Amino acid sequence: MKSNEIHWDRVITAESFPFQVRDFKSVQTHISYVFITPVYVYKIKKPVNFGFLDFSTLEKRKHFCEKEVELNRRLAPEIYLGVVPISKEGDIYRFEGKGEPVEYAVKMKPLPIEGLMQDLLKKKQIKEAHLDLIIDKLVPFYKQARTGEGVDTYGSIDVISYNTEENFLQTKAFVGKAIAEYRYYYIINYTRKFLKENASLFIKRVEEGFIREGHGDLYSANICFEGLKKVYIFDCIEFNERFRCGDVCSDIAFLAMDLDFHEEEGLSQYFVEEYVKKSSDSELTKLLNFYKCYRACVRGKIGCFTFASPEVPEEVKKESLCSARKYFDLAYRYAGGVPKLIVFMGLSGTGKSFLASKLLEEIPALYLSSDIVRKELLGLSPDKHYYAEYEKGIYSPEHTEKTYKELVKRAREALQNGKDVIVDATFKNLWQRRLFAEMLKKVKAEPIWIWCSAPESLIKERMQKRMVEGTSSDALWEIYLKQKETAEIPTERECNPFLFLDTSQSCENLLSEIKNFL
Repeated sequence: MKSNEIHWDRVITAESFPFQVRDFKSVQTHISYVFITPVYVYKIKKPVNFGFLDFSTLEKRKHFCEKEVELNRRLAPEIYLGVVPISKEGDIYRFEGKGEPVEYAVKMKPLPIEGLMQDLLKKKQIKEAHLDLIIDKLVPFYKQARTGEGVDTYGSIDVISYNTEENFLQTKAFVGKAIAEYRYYYIINYTRKFLKENASLFIKRVEEGFIREGHGDLYSANICFEGLKKVYIFDCIEFNERFRCGDVCSDIAFLAMDLDFHEEEGLSQYFVEEYVKKSSDSELTKLLNFYKCYRACVRGKIGCFTFASPEVPEEVKKESLCSARKYFDLAYRYAGGVPKLIVFMGLSGTGKSFLASKLLEEIPALYLSSDIVRKELLGLSPDKHYYAEYEKGIYSPEHTEKTYKELVKRAREALQNGKDVIVDATFKNLWQRRLFAEMLKKVKAEPIWIWCSAPESLIKERMQKRMVEGTSSDALWEIYLKQKETAEIPTERECNPFLFLDTSQSCENLLSEIKNFL
């Protein structure tokens, strides 16, 4: 069997190690196999070629194993022990074997797994002292890192533009699924405009020596702490110099963005401020949001790639898409974008829920339905009908007030995190709309008010269908008539911008009208 046909996770056994081992763990990524024992860790590169990464031959894999050790010893010399051969002895593949090498592996010391920064962030256990350890390691690292000829070119406008445009091209297939179209083009326009308007600043960064051979993948998944005594920064990018070399701000922005992603904005700000203070790199802040935006797009793109991979389990696909959307929300925010609050209003049966669900297929957003939220608050199944007389039972004024206040609460939280929100409720009374208007005074968001209407014959037909469908709405024709009697219809003066929709049109025309209005 040739090396490039070997599934290492299937052939490595306890006998493969040059020491006694009872249990070991194997982890597989899209580019490597990692075998973890209590004594040592071995990492084998897969024979893949993605264009930007080429491990297709044994010689190339050996070269990049050596490069990985060489580069990572800059920040974690204790961890990276060297490159070792794998040979086949009878039916057994052995690490550090005596025979002809069929593959090579990076040999490492195991990291203190309880100190992985990504896990500590999830547990809310990262403190400023942890960040101080990182900063104290990075400041001298960048001062000593390679710069000048062969490195400075990666700080040029041409290369930076190539990197950002590559991101946009590779993300385009996921527009509508992971990022709304309007956000995608907003980020593109921001990036191109920033590069054009700040060309002199990028040139100055090159001239002043801030383009360095850095880490390239500086975020919490690649950082580990030994208590508050020591930090290991590992797994830098060895396979592509273009991804590793650049403005030191790009690395710093990556970790700052990652802290934002984990909703630790206070720590993110502390990290940047302390790094600037200790490195005396005051101009870094002028580029920070640009590089944060770029790095968020990179992580969003990677999440999309994982989501689209056929071999990935469905649960992982779902998690990856959620993460990608959150990264793109961050990128949009760094670019100065404001989230949208899209409010679908109208009496029951006017088609607002249908349109909201169709728009949701093209704009990744938080969907808030008064019908669903009402039943959630009461511990009821949203898929079951709970018919009641007008403003009786679960539709009493008391329950309605609680429902709208909960809608406001959830919308506010999502908007503050940069996420678009689609709200679906009747909003037939002025007080209900005023709740949202008051919230918008405190949250940076762009409201879009959409009033849905339809001929009564069509509404009656829809309600008859609803009785046999598994919808969350319980309103029937009699409820519609009562709503019509008491409704306080919004006006353009009250709700601005305001779109009136006759939902008897085709779905295609209605969605086109909504998207043009956005």
